[in-house]
Amino acid sequence: MIAKETVDKILEAARIEEVVGDFVDLKKRGTSLIGLCPFHDEKTPSFHVSVGKGIYKCFGCGKGGDSVRFIMDHEKYSYPEALKFLANKYRIEIEETEQSPEQQESDNRRENLYIISSRASKFFQETMWETEGGKTIGLGYFRERGFRDDILKKFELGYSPESWDALIQKVVSEGFKENALEETGLAIRNDKGKLYDRFRGRVMFPIHNFTGRIIGFGGRTLKTDKAVPKYVNSPESEIYHKSNVLYGLFFAKKAIRDLDNCFLVEGYADVLSVHQAGIENVVASSGTSLTTEQVRLIGRFTKNITILYDGDAAGIKASLRGLDMILEEGLNVRVVLFPDGHDPDSYVHQIGSSAFKTYIEKNQKDFILFKTSILLKEAGNDPIKKAGVIHEVVDSIAKIPDNIKASVFIRECSSLMQMEERILITELNKLRLGKYRKDAKPDAPEPLPPPVETDLEPAARDSDNAQEREIVRLLLNYGHELVHWDGITDTYIAPYVISNLADVTFDDPVCKAVIDEYSRVMELGELPSVQDFITSPDPKVSELAITLVSSPYVLSENWYVKRKIYVRNETENMRATILGGIFHLKKRKVERILHSIRDEIQQETDADNQAILMQRYLRVKEVEKGISAYLGSVVIK
Repeated sequence: MIAKETVDKILEAARIEEVVGDFVDLKKRGTSLIGLCPFHDEKTPSFHVSVGKGIYKCFGCGKGGDSVRFIMDHEKYSYPEALKFLANKYRIEIEETEQSPEQQESDNRRENLYIISSRASKFFQETMWETEGGKTIGLGYFRERGFRDDILKKFELGYSPESWDALIQKVVSEGFKENALEETGLAIRNDKGKLYDRFRGRVMFPIHNFTGRIIGFGGRTLKTDKAVPKYVNSPESEIYHKSNVLYGLFFAKKAIRDLDNCFLVEGYADVLSVHQAGIENVVASSGTSLTTEQVRLIGRFTKNITILYDGDAAGIKASLRGLDMILEEGLNVRVVLFPDGHDPDSYVHQIGSSAFKTYIEKNQKDFILFKTSILLKEAGNDPIKKAGVIHEVVDSIAKIPDNIKASVFIRECSSLMQMEERILITELNKLRLGKYRKDAKPDAPEPLPPPVETDLEPAARDSDNAQEREIVRLLLNYGHELVHWDGITDTYIAPYVISNLADVTFDDPVCKAVIDEYSRVMELGELPSVQDFITSPDPKVSELAITLVSSPYVLSENWYVKRKIYVRNETENMRATILGGIFHLKKRKVERILHSIRDEIQQETDADNQAILMQRYLRVKEVEKGISAYLGSVVIK
């Protein structure tokens, strides 16, 4: 267990904008920072970060929390793992108290997979740089390919020796368990139950996750035997899901954000070569076909992808349809095609870094126009094939969510294909209508409207949730403010509110928990802070606090500066705001008491008891009239 003093240091150091900014491209809007939510698919930002309050909140999916919660949600870490991650980021030494063996095993299971992956990477690097076989075979191969030592060290490349169990013997002798080697895919058991190294005799490409930790490997054989697979990759594991990973992203994310563009290549060597050429905003799809998750990962940093294609016509045509998913995600796609027989790796080594950069700048083509020209060239003068090209190109344009952008492509493609623009528009609309019908839910009978609730009905009087939440919102946002009101000695808002609610019972258990905590802490002579509730161990309290102190709306100063429209702010008359909240809640509670008395009167058969209840009803009614008079309401019954 991490010591409380250490936890406090971590929470104090972990600035929300820095922690979230490592994963999400944030832009300033009013007093908040906004970006695309990393927890659900969206094209319009609804993810807000409040620097002043130290929290994030997505108004699309509802996720919210502080820096620790963000790391827990994003990286699927436990609370201690998230604290350790932040401690490492801010170079804070961890002080831990003893845990039970069960707690320690639970907390360390996932961490052990990271640790053994890191240890394996170190073993592969040591083998390549420090052993004769590693220098001759592994390092010799990379240098022959033209890679500089600084690039090899930056990407932590290595070599796995030809021995059947060199890695196994090394890490087991250091105390690691064999089952951890199997779980990460570093070792495999044969039919006889014998464990052996998966990557023996291969040069090694460690795969880093978003935060730089090693989660898997790609291994390339140096043998020419065609029966041996050229590349072997780590299998899926608890820490490695290949469809959610882009090779090189950890090293590229800053450059992608700064340059507002991401270069996408096919293989590990392509990433290394392009990076070595000085183009650092480059990633690869980790030995798998591009996935929607990977596209969305890029979309967090930029809306622009440039694909660096191998000069293989058959391969290009096969991959064109798959790239429509990039358009569907609202990203702009450009393509660079290299001369036949070349990929980014071979071409940069042939012409050099400077000429390579120039080639990319001069040969970028928009994906839609590129696809159109490729397919038209293949179709030649065959009218049937040309018709197929038109359908395929318009199908791609139909994937673009931006109507203006789609209309521009329709116009340009009509010129390229020598086809009337209106025909392409008709086809586009037909495709979009078909998709809409396919995605729409089957017609269902309209639900009957809910019955109108009268003043006497229990459903209306049993829900004070809105008024109770409003009181909690006022406490969290303004509880620490000192007020100077006429007739009231200088006081903080929180004690004033709590004292005025001494006779009120909160029905919502989460709101009640917040009120009870305020009362408890104030009895000790202190005031709880909003951070106490945001970081509450009770997830329901934390979620409520984050929701109530967050807002997706910021009033623009242009309302007054440019339009001279004055919009009243609730803080301008805090007394009215606070008393309004208190009296609205009390009015609601009083109305419920009145309904309860009325029910008793209707059920009571004894005349004397009815008279007593009626007197009680009239006294409560006077209280209601006083509250309503303050609120400006008119009581008509």
